[in-house]
Amino acid sequence: MDEGTGAARDGSPGASAVSSVASVFREEHGRLLASLVRRYGDLDLAEEVTSEAIEAALVHWPVDGVPARPGAWLLTTARRKAVDRLRRDQVYAARLAVLQVEAERAATAPPADADGGLPDERLQLFFTCAHPALGPEDRSALTLRCLAGLTTPEVARAFLVPPATMAQRIVRAKKKIREARIPFRVPGADELPDRLPGVLQVLYSIFTEGYAASSGPHLQRTGPAEEAIRLARILRALLPAERETAGLLALMLLVHARRDARTGPDGAIVLLDDQDRGRWDHAMIEEGARLVVTALEGGPPGPYGVQAAIAALHDEADSVATTDWPQIVALYDVLRALAPSPVVALNRAVAVAMRDGPEAGLALLDDLAGEPRLRAYHPYAIARADLLHRLGRRAEAAVAYREALGLAGTEPERAHARGRLAESESESARGPESESESARGPEAEPQPPGPGPPPGPSPEPGPPPGPKPEPRER
Repeated sequence: MDEGTGAARDGSPGASAVSSVASVFREEHGRLLASLVRRYGDLDLAEEVTSEAIEAALVHWPVDGVPARPGAWLLTTARRKAVDRLRRDQVYAARLAVLQVEAERAATAPPADADGGLPDERLQLFFTCAHPALGPEDRSALTLRCLAGLTTPEVARAFLVPPATMAQRIVRAKKKIREARIPFRVPGADELPDRLPGVLQVLYSIFTEGYAASSGPHLQRTGPAEEAIRLARILRALLPAERETAGLLALMLLVHARRDARTGPDGAIVLLDDQDRGRWDHAMIEEGARLVVTALEGGPPGPYGVQAAIAALHDEADSVATTDWPQIVALYDVLRALAPSPVVALNRAVAVAMRDGPEAGLALLDDLAGEPRLRAYHPYAIARADLLHRLGRRAEAAVAYREALGLAGTEPERAHARGRLAESESESARGPESESESARGPEAEPQPPGPGPPPGPSPEPGPPPGPKPEPRER
C-alpha cells in the first residue's frame, strides 16, 4: 500500500500516516533489520525491536506527522527499544558490552544514503540467510521473512505449508545461525565465488515456486515471483560487478514477462504456440534483454546468463515456428558443460525435437529414462507423451499421459494431462491421425523448474532453466 492510496481512500492525516508506515516498512524492512542485526548480533532481538518501532510509528505518526526521514526515525526508535530490552532483561545483559563496542565502531559502519536514510547492510543479511549451513527450505523461508518483510503466515502461503510448520522452520533456522555462530558479513573475495551461487539459488527458488507452483489450484502464483524479482533487483544494486546477478534478474524478467498469457480466464494452461504474445510484458522483455548483454560480456558466461539468453530467444521470436532452435540447442550445450544435470539434458532433448523432429528428440528422452531424478518428474512424462503423440504412437502416448497425470502437482497441469489423454485415446480409437495434426510441436508451456539445486531448465520448449526443487522434483 502506498501513501497516496491511503490518503485517497481516507483523507485524514491518520490514514495517511498508517499508509506511510506500511510503505516505509515494505521498502526499509530489510535495511532496518540488517542494521540492527549488525549492531546487536541477534536476529530475534532485531525482529522484536523492529516490530516495536513499527508499533510506535503507528501511535506517533498520526499525531505528530510523518518524519522527514521515516527510515532513520524507525532505526533510532528500534535502537532505543533494544537498549531498554538489554537493560531490563538479564538474559541479554552481556550484550550491553557488545552494544558499547559497536557504538565505538560507528565511524567504520557503512555510510547512510545521501539523503540521510538507513545504511544499506542488506548484503550481509542476504549471505547470512543463504548460508550453506542452513537447509535449502530454511534459506528460502528466512530470506522471505527477513529481506522481503513477509509475515510468517505470508511465507507459509508462499510455500503452501501451515503457518505453524513455517514458524518452526524459521525458528530452526535462527537457532542454527545462533548456535553455529554464522557470521553476519559479506564473504571475502576468495569466498564470494563459492557463496554467491547459494544466494542466487535461494532467490530463484522463490521465483520458480511462484512462476511454476509445485502444487495447488493454480499454475502460477505471482506474489512469490514478484517478491523474488524485487529482491534480485536489490542484490543487483548491491553487487553491480557480479555478472550472474544480472543474469538471474534477466532470467526472471524474461520468464515472468509471459505470466498474463500463460493461462486462460478459467486458469487453464495456454500452450506457448497458442499464447497471445501481445499480452507479454514487452517492457520487461526489453529490460531483461539488456541485462542479458551485461551478463554475457566481460568473461566466460555463467549458468544464469546462459539460461537468460535462452529465455531471450524465446521472448524475441514472433512464434514457436520462427524461434531460433539451432541457437537454443547450442546454448543448452553450453549450459550442459557449465551445469550438467538430467534436467538440462531433458530440455536440450526437447529443443532438439523442435530443431530435428520428434523422433530425434524422443530418442534423447528415452536415453534419460533411467535417470532416478526424472522418474517422478511431471515435465519429463508430459514431454515424452507429447512427442509420442506427434509421432502418431497414440497407445504409447496415452500411457505416458496417464503417467504425467499422476505426477502433476497443480490442477491446471492435471486438467491439461487429462485433456491430452482423452484426445490420444479418441484418436487411437479412430486410427492414425493426419500428417498435419502430427506436425504440432511439444504441447507444454515452458516453465522454470521449482526451487532448489541443481540448475537446469524444464523439458518443455522454452527458457525455463533454473534449479529444481527440493525435496520434490516436479
